[in-house]
Amino acid sequence: MSTDAALVAGLRGGDAAAFETLVRKYMAVLLRVARRFLRSEEDARDAVQDAFINAFRSIGSFAANAQLSTWLHRIVINACLMRLRTQRRHPEEDIEEYLPRFREDGHQLPPSQQWSETAETILEREELQGVVRNAIDQLPDTYREVLLLRDLEELSTEEAAEALQVTPNAVKVRLHRARQALRTLLDPYMRPVTR
Repeated sequence: MSTDAALVAGLRGGDAAAFETLVRKYMAVLLRVARRFLRSEEDARDAVQDAFINAFRSIGSFAANAQLSTWLHRIVINACLMRLRTQRRHPEEDIEEYLPRFREDGHQLPPSQQWSETAETILEREELQGVVRNAIDQLPDTYREVLLLRDLEELSTEEAAEALQVTPNAVKVRLHRARQALRTLLDPYMRPVTR
């Protein structure tokens, strides 16, 4: 059973081998998605497990013209967001400390400096991937989630708003603030090296 259509047919028929094939085929990619959202490996694995269970239960509603991978991707994102909502027991950290400061005349304090490399070049360097991940993890959850959905998962503003149950305008504002804060956090690593 190699094609997604045959896989969906097997799942709809209750075939246990089809479910095993589904898990084997999509586990790694869905786990990578879950790890971006959830800070613990255990939570990421639990979210993926929840996603597979939800997919199995709702396979009857899967549209034949849709891609199975896209459908599963959405289900795992929703499982991660649900898990994050239930984990919020403490007040969220304020993002203000990560945002740039401005003088009354509108100039930034301290002034922004050009980075010596592009963000893409930095991300290609393995040793700084951890720095970027840690910087993203420092963002308060509501901003981190928007950044992950829009910039890493490449959802549209409307799709992110639907997933987060907020307005598209709230997504735009949070994304702008998240990008500003991320830039501030990465700034010490991106400045030109002075000799």
